[in-house]
Amino acid sequence: MKHILLSLGLLAGTMLGSVASFAGQVPGAASGPDIAISGKDRIYAGEQFSNTVSVTDPSTNKLLGVIKLGDPQPSSLSPLYKGQILVHGLGFSPDHKTLAVVSIGSNSVTFIDTATNAVKHTTYLGRSPHEAFYTPDGKELWVTVRGEDYISVIDAATFGEKLQMKVPGGPGMQIFSPDGKYGYICSSFNPETVVVSVADHKIVGSIKQESPFCPNIAASPDGKQVWFTLKDIGKVQVFDARPPFNIIKTIDTGPITNHVNIVHNANGTFAYITLGGNNEVKVYRTDTFEQVATIPVGKLPHGLWPSGDGTRVYVGLENADAMAVIDTLANKVVATIPIGQAPQAVVYVPNAVPEGDGTQNLQPLGLAANAVNLQLVGNKKEKDGNAPTNVTLFDQGLLQVLQASVTGLDPKTEYVLALSATPDGKGELQPLSSFKTNPGGSAIVNALGPIRQIVQNAEKSQRRYLVIAAAGEEGPGDVVQTQTK
Repeated sequence: MKHILLSLGLLAGTMLGSVASFAGQVPGAASGPDIAISGKDRIYAGEQFSNTVSVTDPSTNKLLGVIKLGDPQPSSLSPLYKGQILVHGLGFSPDHKTLAVVSIGSNSVTFIDTATNAVKHTTYLGRSPHEAFYTPDGKELWVTVRGEDYISVIDAATFGEKLQMKVPGGPGMQIFSPDGKYGYICSSFNPETVVVSVADHKIVGSIKQESPFCPNIAASPDGKQVWFTLKDIGKVQVFDARPPFNIIKTIDTGPITNHVNIVHNANGTFAYITLGGNNEVKVYRTDTFEQVATIPVGKLPHGLWPSGDGTRVYVGLENADAMAVIDTLANKVVATIPIGQAPQAVVYVPNAVPEGDGTQNLQPLGLAANAVNLQLVGNKKEKDGNAPTNVTLFDQGLLQVLQASVTGLDPKTEYVLALSATPDGKGELQPLSSFKTNPGGSAIVNALGPIRQIVQNAEKSQRRYLVIAAAGEEGPGDVVQTQTK
């Protein structure tokens, strides 16, 4: 009997060790348990043009509805007394009961009960907050106030701002070490990431960024690495999560490198990175930094987050009003889910709804389900295999928000998005928006108006076509990209 018990004990220890080695997903520690996908879990996406948060059941890959936080355009052109605008960033509490939603245009963070989808409180902050996340002990919510030079530290119990923590101007996002000791804060305006001691809110380390534009950052569950994206130059950098916080690796990823997240599964630990300019997700090992997969996902992938067991990654497609579901063991898309307009941040919250169906206070998509997709291609062969410029017209009623994910142009160069009376762009052009490409020859360009009615007009004499032209001193110059459909 002793031998049997000893054998069973050894077997149990082996099994527990095996489970532990494949356990723990962000933002938790690797030592934590994996949580199998179930109907109690929820996937949330912050949607910038419909001003909604979509709520999806990962067990069925079905959209349950949206939480409406504000009205579509052009409501923001008059005083905004109620509601939120430019819904963007997301975070969730360690007990999985509260979702924090950052709205850039109304300078706010909205706290939502995950079980009922009800708004519990809204806290207003400084200029243009971007992302928010809870400290691992759940006592504080840190919000990067991107239009300022500080982190707003909010008391999670009272929802009130308790202090403003000075950091390099334009903080992009913060995330925490799994043990709760450090906060890692990258910058969108300065080439510097800082490390802050959570206990006393003091800066204890600094990492040089290769460019000043970092929108997103992720810490590995094993507490060893931090990855951050550089959207303007198409790179990712990795540094040691422990002092002295040295840079470990710099990786050339591709145009419009948006978000990064870490996934642990039976095959190892991997970084998943969205490339908006190429409409794909790239996957890298975190031990050797070898690229192991390139996954086509859809138009302008932005935020992404793994399931509680690491078997799936969910990717918001900003120019497709959809979410792609990636099987992380096969590294292929297994589902695409329609959601709200221009999804930005995405989070997966295990056991968000312990009881009931969790559909209270949800609304159907409505106008947010309507969008038109167009493409522009260059007059010369696309550089480096870049995807064509994707254009989405997000329906706001009589008007549409136009968003173009521009690729394949010369870097750091002025251009004009315009309307042409002919498909080839010859003749007089009517400018819609001027822009300058980033060092990777890419840009995100926006405009507002009755554009769908113009570019899809049945009357040939009234129809216009989208083009991109070089900027000139006396108006648009040579046309470099034209509309294909």
